[in-house]
Amino acid sequence: MVTIEKQADNFIFEVKGLHKLWALKSQITIPAENIINAFPNQENLNWILGLRMPGTHIPGLITAGTYILRDGTIFCDVSDHKKSIVVVLKDEHYKKLIIEVDNVEEAISMLTTK
Repeated sequence: MVTIEKQADNFIFEVKGLHKLWALKSQITIPAENIINAFPNQENLNWILGLRMPGTHIPGLITAGTYILRDGTIFCDVSDHKKSIVVVLKDEHYKKLIIEVDNVEEAISMLTTK
């Protein structure tokens, strides 16, 4: 699970609980201007992953960590697809964040409201 908080012109994505251990990351800071879009993960995008560097993937249970794909690097932390979103980024190390949040609609609204 990831919480999202806006501080000044940045969004702070904080990985919670044991997910820190699985994702091997506790926090990601992204400038608001580098967020292109956010939408529900209706296609379960995190199951189509590339090289895990580092992270955890237990099919049907959790996908967490950094993954290198043909078209870029993504960060993923999902155990419940129904509560996950995709955040598309520009000018960042990660091309996308695929994360589980507490409230999908609230998270998307926060990230896409300019």
